[in-house]
Amino acid sequence: MPIGLLAKKLGHTRVYDAAGKVTPVTVVLAGPNRVLQVKTQAGKDGYNAVQLGFDDQKEQRLTKALLGHIKKQKGVAVKRIREFRDFTKDVKPGDVIGANLFAVGDYIDAIGTTKGQGFEGVVKRHKFAGGDSTHGAKGWHRRSGAIGQRLFPGTVMRGMKMPGHMGQVTRTTQNLQIIQVRDTDNVLLIKGSIPGAEGDYVVIREAKKRPQGWKPPVAAISKKDAKKSAADAKKAEAANAAKK
Repeated sequence: MPIGLLAKKLGHTRVYDAAGKVTPVTVVLAGPNRVLQVKTQAGKDGYNAVQLGFDDQKEQRLTKALLGHIKKQKGVAVKRIREFRDFTKDVKPGDVIGANLFAVGDYIDAIGTTKGQGFEGVVKRHKFAGGDSTHGAKGWHRRSGAIGQRLFPGTVMRGMKMPGHMGQVTRTTQNLQIIQVRDTDNVLLIKGSIPGAEGDYVVIREAKKRPQGWKPPVAAISKKDAKKSAADAKKAEAANAAKK
């Protein structure tokens, strides 16, 4: 994880470019992030990592162990702590970083916890079709049907899709582009949607598949288009020769 930040999802809006094109964005508060600890491979930890803290917290609401760790690193009490391995930016304990860690056009991955949906049936949870609505079907409109107890060994197979708790799981949305960076407010405007509800904490990291400096590959030209381009070039040359 080369670079990343702890952040908070604030909400959604839209922005317009110079041509009037609208882009839906998610507004994220991405700072200030305080560097609590820097681990090195040469040190006692044996690996390279940076520990970041986000969102101030009252000291009496932290455990003594966590508070002792923070004070040992001469930091302040925070609500969220996250460790980023192989952090590419040079930082030291006590430094403060924010939204300016990223630039407009960069691609990021957003990691968050999805909204909880409570206890749901198989139709909503697993997209089952359910039973017939007519033709004498009674009480089986949103049920799953047989689940396999009569098969050997006479028990329900592991992994059987059944009703249960839906949501509240960690999910990663990849390759989202940063549309605006508002450095003074520590706010990022990210194209599209990210996991979680408004007010939830999220992790914004450099995209694994599209790191900083990534450029889209040049589209392959088909043989038909290549022949057409060559023919157009010949026509242009012939027209220029006729003019001369």
